Amino acid sequence: MKTTSFGPAAFNPARFAPLNASETARRLQETWAATVRGEHSAIAPRPVIGQSWQRVKRFGMNPEQGTDSVLLRTDEIEHRRHSTALADVMPVLSGGVGSVTDASLQIMVVTDPEGRVLWREGNAGVLRRADSICLAEGAAWDEDTAGTNAIGTALSARAAVQVHSAEHFLRTLHNWTCAAAPVHDPRDGRLLGIVDVSGPRSTFHPAILSLVDSVCRLAESELRARHLASVERLRAVAAPILCRLDGRALVVDPHGWLAAVTGMPPVDRVPLPNSFGAGHCWLPSLGSCVAEPLPGGWLLRVTEGDPPGPASRVVLDLSGLRRPCATVTGPAGSWSQDLSPRHAELLYVLAVHRQGRSAAQLALDLFGDPTRTVTVRAELSRLRRRLTGLFDHRPYRFREEVDVEVVLPDDPAGLLPRSTAPAVLGARFGGGGGEGGGRG
Repeated sequence: MKTTSFGPAAFNPARFAPLNASETARRLQETWAATVRGEHSAIAPRPVIGQSWQRVKRFGMNPEQGTDSVLLRTDEIEHRRHSTALADVMPVLSGGVGSVTDASLQIMVVTDPEGRVLWREGNAGVLRRADSICLAEGAAWDEDTAGTNAIGTALSARAAVQVHSAEHFLRTLHNWTCAAAPVHDPRDGRLLGIVDVSGPRSTFHPAILSLVDSVCRLAESELRARHLASVERLRAVAAPILCRLDGRALVVDPHGWLAAVTGMPPVDRVPLPNSFGAGHCWLPSLGSCVAEPLPGGWLLRVTEGDPPGPASRVVLDLSGLRRPCATVTGPAGSWSQDLSPRHAELLYVLAVHRQGRSAAQLALDLFGDPTRTVTVRAELSRLRRRLTGLFDHRPYRFREEVDVEVVLPDDPAGLLPRSTAPAVLGARFGGGGGEGGGRG
């Protein structure tokens, strides 16, 4: 297989489709065919599409295969629907996107964070056509299963994506156009799922992407308002309890957001470990505590005494067998914290470069752009609040006394497979990434 070398100009279907839809489809088809053959292409795909094609080619995907997947059972679909906050904002999504799909010969699809379809609605004829490509409730639409498509590629890129005609890696999808955007939980930043609008190729319009993205932001605003209301309810419960307590205490919701405090300065949020329950515990930001359940949250009473020493060991699990996770061990015991994709990338780079990295170097490692230092510093600030006491700065690095172990996948290509960070891509292609274990 030859190495694909793209031409100098990236082809943007939004620029040409309104002028000549058949010419747009033809040019996209030529670019796709050249890429599949591993040949030079006169017009390069857009970067987000080109990166996705490279990913699915590394998966060994056949561009002539279908999109069939094993559907989830009905009871599992119902369980996932009731377990996600997306259920609370389905009226917002249906009102903002679903209302226009029927008239525009399109359908709305809502998935979970794995790309499994939980809901779909829209034009009846298009729903029947969608069944023929397994765009059905319970089907998998991640890139590993369906190649480059708006749902799967939005999952990988963690951003709004439009995929038109032959921008799909699988030929069976070339008669379709789709636009999708992610919805995040404002309480903890977790990805909740993807909202997608799909239809026949002839229904393409560049404004659909902006519509989908705007409605997703509206859904996040609704979730944020619901969260603030729940914190206010918890605050009403907490006020009389804290009035009777001496010493330092806080009341937080299940995600660690502060509802009330006494005897100490307020904080926005207390990071809680994954396995958190009632009783004595140690929290990095507070020290020794006693946790007691309340309706809709926790009462945290800070106990007196010498604080435990600093953490001495971090195990960064990037094996791919589970969600990226950091397990921190110190004198008070061990606790684990699931990591967002961006925090997993940051910790990986800092583990590899124990001597430290400047904000500009980290921006280059993560985005390929050394000017994005504001974003890097903001992410590091969030990371340091969640993993207190592990890092030094100027340059940013793990503290010298902290032992760091990175658990990598057996195949280097499996390292954070959805990441597009240059540092991670380099480790995948080069097969490296093991130098971060142990002391720096």
